[in-house]
Amino acid sequence: MSQREGSLDHQTDSSFSFLPHLEAKIRQTHNLARLLTKYADQLLEEYVQQQGEPFGLPGFSPPRLPLAGLSGPAPSHAGLPVSERLRQDAAALSALPALLDAVRRRQAELNPRAPRLLRSLEDAARQVRALGAAVETVLAALGAAARGPVPEPVATSALFTSNSAAGVFSAKVLGLHVCGLYGEWVSRTEGDLGQLVPGGVA
Repeated sequence: MSQREGSLDHQTDSSFSFLPHLEAKIRQTHNLARLLTKYADQLLEEYVQQQGEPFGLPGFSPPRLPLAGLSGPAPSHAGLPVSERLRQDAAALSALPALLDAVRRRQAELNPRAPRLLRSLEDAARQVRALGAAVETVLAALGAAARGPVPEPVATSALFTSNSAAGVFSAKVLGLHVCGLYGEWVSRTEGDLGQLVPGGVA
């Protein structure tokens, strides 16, 4: 670990003193994460509305299907050094575009008359890719770049492609899970970047 990274690991508040261009990049990236957190809430609501019953019904609790290569932020995430949190954020953000694209393709088959949802999924994939690249740029500027390439999870599994009744339901549930993970990770990224924003405001 470099001295610079060690300093980053032990300071997570407004005591940071950044070069003006780096501070501006952190603020810009934090603002993007905050905007995507808002969009993610809207996407999740829109997704649920288009799936039909039992989605959206009071008391409906969809099964938590496993998703190879990506899960939500662990409970221990908040206790990690800020550099490691941002590395994990960047890794998750890099995995999400392929998953969101897979959900969009499946929804194009299941809900071809929901162009707004399809556009929202396409936008989400593009925007989260941009956010991931911005987080990696911040990490590199701080001397805490991500450790090696991150493999993308397999996004086109049988759960996305099966046309049986059970397969369609599972595809809808898995899509819901992906949309939820998108919201969890952009929100977590917003919070982690907020630790680096001088004064704690964007």
